[in-house]
Order: sequence, then structure tokens, then C-alpha cells
Amino acid sequence: MGIFSSIKNAIFGDDDKKAETAPTTPTTAPPRPAATPSTPAQTSARVDVVNVENRLDSMPGADRLNWRTSIVDLLKLIGVDPSYENRKALATELGREDYSGSAEDNIWLHRKTMQELSRNGGKVPAEFLD
Repeated sequence: MGIFSSIKNAIFGDDDKKAETAPTTPTTAPPRPAATPSTPAQTSARVDVVNVENRLDSMPGADRLNWRTSIVDLLKLIGVDPSYENRKALATELGREDYSGSAEDNIWLHRKTMQELSRNGGKVPAEFLD
């Protein structure tokens, strides 16, 4: 499991455990013919939107850590090792091979992490999506 998967599981919950117990297609609800056309196409697995901001704000220690701008504080808050090695591995997973740990790299890594959380079913503050 990669670093991003650890981050996602810490915020969204463990996907592996959900996959073992959750059906991939609805079994009790009849299909809704009046679906809104603006609803994005669903994949075979149902994805619930997780409000990342609320989830992180409700974690113990959120009031003492600056998770909104610091990748190190974000990782500390969710219990993922914030070491340089882990941040470098995360940067590589997210497409940056030349991560040096500079302030600019950490800003990029935080923004990219939040964007990936959004792409994976998270609702994140708008300032992280541009």
C-alpha cells in the first residue's frame, strides 16, 4: 500500500474493509429513473463523498496543527509518518520525481494531495482545487 492510500484510508476509512462488506451494486433500492443529468457517471463501485475538511477538523489535535497549509501537519494529524522519506515517496506517487523537501515542494505536495483526495471522492476546500 502506498503513502497516498494510507492518507486516503485515514481520512475516508479503510477501503479494503468496506470492499469486503459492501455490495458493488444496490440490492434493496429500486433504480431511480429521474436521475439528474448533472450527476457524474457512476463506476461499478458506489462512492460516497467524504467532507475532508469536516473530517480533518473533527480529529483530535486538529486545533493544534496547521493541516490546511502544511503537509507535515496533515500527515501528523492522520497518523502517517511525516518523514522526508515518506513525503518523497508520496511526491513520487503523485507524479513528482524531483522532490527535495523545500518549502515550494511541500506546498505543491499538500495541494496535490488535496486534489487527489478530491478526485477519489473527497470534498475539499475550493482553495486546494485550482
